[in-house]
Amino acid sequence: MNWIVIVIAGLFEVAFTLCLGKAKEAVGREMYLWYGGFLVALSTSMLLLIKATQTLPLGTAYAVWTGIGVTGTVLVGILVFKEPATFLRLFFLFTLIGSIIGLKMVSH
Repeated sequence: MNWIVIVIAGLFEVAFTLCLGKAKEAVGREMYLWYGGFLVALSTSMLLLIKATQTLPLGTAYAVWTGIGVTGTVLVGILVFKEPATFLRLFFLFTLIGSIIGLKMVSH
């Protein structure tokens, strides 16, 4: 169950980085709404990470959480913010995903 919690926490990490990027592009009230979303997503992500580390090894949980966040944030950058999707960028993204899967497989 806590593996599901850590995945959801990682997705909220992606959400808070998305909000941060959108806030940078926005002005006025819209900017504050994005910053509000950032705070909600950040808080939710942290609370879920705390919950997951009650039973999962701390190092593994943190690595998976940040790995999901990094992977999702790179994909959001490519798909939403039109960042470049170069071969090397995607290659290292896939090696990161392989490392996350490997950590989960060797964790007890």
